[in-house]
Amino acid sequence: QVPLVESGGGSVQAGGSLRLACATPAEYSARRYCLAWFRQRPGKQREGVAATYTGVDNTFYADSVKGRFTISLNRRRNTLYLEMNNLKPEDTASYTCAAGKCQYYPNFLLSDVSYDYWGQGTQVTVSS
Repeated sequence: QVPLVESGGGSVQAGGSLRLACATPAEYSARRYCLAWFRQRPGKQREGVAATYTGVDNTFYADSVKGRFTISLNRRRNTLYLEMNNLKPEDTASYTCAAGKCQYYPNFLLSDVSYDYWGQGTQVTVSS
């Protein structure tokens, strides 16, 4: 099991911002991996919200977060970030980072099927 460790969750009011971080193994920066953030809202299935393919550093977003969330990889720190702005109560969820070898690239990057390694999750709560 490859360790992925998230941090940065917390509680914020609607309209606020949070930045999540996920410590990743160094090999993910050196090789062609897909890295992503997923979330699971109360009573909902897990959904992909943002992904990046390290081979070309392109990014993909769910429609619900486009223009508000930004995924980025700091190769020097081996850390994947999710910058979340203009947060809404419906963004309340447990957020998890994931990594995989992109076997379906460029398809299914926001789907569970593309990922083999998962973090433990960090809670984000947005109050109205």
